[in-house]
Amino acid sequence: MHQPRKQAKQERSRATQAAIIEATARLLETQGRDGLTTNTIADRAGVSVGSLYQYFPNKEAILATLIRDKRQQLLLKMQHAAQETREADPIAALDALVRAGMMHQYNRPALALEVEYIEQRLELADETAALAENMAQLVLETVRRLQPSAGLQEARDVVAMTKGLINAAALAGEPGGEALFARARRAVLGYLSQMPEK
Repeated sequence: MHQPRKQAKQERSRATQAAIIEATARLLETQGRDGLTTNTIADRAGVSVGSLYQYFPNKEAILATLIRDKRQQLLLKMQHAAQETREADPIAALDALVRAGMMHQYNRPALALEVEYIEQRLELADETAALAENMAQLVLETVRRLQPSAGLQEARDVVAMTKGLINAAALAGEPGGEALFARARRAVLGYLSQMPEK
């Protein structure tokens, strides 16, 4: 659902497709979702509407592609954090994963909030669930280093708690600084410390 019309293969085509996605992101950041049309996107990207339609059948396909790109960026940040801290102290590994999630949300906060809203209306629930599962698998090793009896459900809970805290803070207009990081860290460590013995 909401797929591009075609996948760009040549460098120039990839650059055009990327320009369309980035133009959409910038419009969402500066003007929000209201009034976002394929015409305004094409104008901002510096391409004709006809060129835009060569790559995307409609606005929803552009937005879904933007969301998928953002998700991929988040997963890459988390994979990098997990890889870099594999041999580190487990608390340091947890800190790196929490910071990766915060950086993703707060790197472009206005865009992140718009994407959260749009994501729910594009019927991408299956993809959202798959992302959450990938993230849980990714944090499972770190979670088990902190609490050996933890399983995949506990990893899912850690992802959900952290995401919920960060998103709620962003929606409330809180800065993504050390206070939010400390709250997310406490929530995860407190949850894991209260796990019953198996």
